[in-house]
Amino acid sequence: MARDYYQILGVRRDATQEEIKKAYRRLARELHPDVNPDPETQDRFKEVTQAYEVLSDESKRKMFDMGADPFAPSGGGGGGAGGFGAAGFPFDDIMNAFFGGGAGGGRRPGDRVRRGRSIKVRVELDLSETAFGVTKDVTFPTAVLCDTCQGEGTAKGSKRHTCDMCQGRGEVSQVTRSFLGQVMTTRPCPQCSGEGSVITNPCADCAGEGRVREKVTRKVQIPAGVEDGTQIQLAGEGEVGPNGGPRGDIFLEIVQRPHPVFERRGDDLHCTVTVPMTAAALGASLTIETLDGNEEVDLRPGTSSGHVVTLEGRGCTHLDGGGRGDMRIQVNVETPSKLDEEQESLLRKFAELRGEDHPPGKFSPGHGNFFTRLRDAFGTK
Repeated sequence: MARDYYQILGVRRDATQEEIKKAYRRLARELHPDVNPDPETQDRFKEVTQAYEVLSDESKRKMFDMGADPFAPSGGGGGGAGGFGAAGFPFDDIMNAFFGGGAGGGRRPGDRVRRGRSIKVRVELDLSETAFGVTKDVTFPTAVLCDTCQGEGTAKGSKRHTCDMCQGRGEVSQVTRSFLGQVMTTRPCPQCSGEGSVITNPCADCAGEGRVREKVTRKVQIPAGVEDGTQIQLAGEGEVGPNGGPRGDIFLEIVQRPHPVFERRGDDLHCTVTVPMTAAALGASLTIETLDGNEEVDLRPGTSSGHVVTLEGRGCTHLDGGGRGDMRIQVNVETPSKLDEEQESLLRKFAELRGEDHPPGKFSPGHGNFFTRLRDAFGTK
């Protein structure tokens, strides 16, 4: 035999798969092209990897022990490079050797158990619920473990059988010839979909999947301070994985319903109150709605339009629990657009008493008149 793969890896002929894997890892770290780019070393690395490809696969190793070289150009003994051209380099085995995959890169029957899908659920809340927190019953469709087969996917009294096409490896290999030599390709077994086992008598309730879909209700504690768009992760509460695999997660997306009075900006609440001109001039006491109930707010005499009254600590709870935001009330002063004769007479008298009795539309510069005060207010010269 032209090549002795056991000698190349430096292991005994009765070496275990674990000893073969350890020998390959040690040599691969030493000879990998990223570590040693010397061309001769690269050839040695390919030779070591090819030896591992043969000895880590039980069927290829048995063929080699019987005197045949799976990578020889003619299928028998010889020293051809075989499948180590650009199209045939066994990268899967290299990755498995470095990152803990099974020998030969084959899947194991346990690979059929996969984690379930994570799902997103929209939860609509009122402003007060987002501000102070709430416990909600959330209902959503999901995949749950099949009670009949307990995730096995098989009918009662039956079990899974090893796939006769891949012999339980979960993958099949095919050797083809190209101008580069022999190329071995590996793909998931088409008969068992890469699971390594098949169900001949599936569960009638879940059709062999090990899970069923249904609507479930979860009682969820929503913390105080969440806002529109906040996402809350419930780990391990999502869909059950195929064949009884672990659950995924649930992501609750908070949707805050619009409030008829307040606009939320961060943890502060904003609203607008409109008062008549006389109330702004004389002062007034207003009853304002808050999340904690109604409160009395005093407007000082001479309040102008755009003035903001702040109620500290009347906003939303901070999500970190450190107090609350504020409520900011903007005052809009309403000027009457229609006056009866008596109202107009009184208003003219009021203007005369204040020295503001110029005819409408004929304001002129002067000391103490409205135009001067307006100009001063805007900083004009």
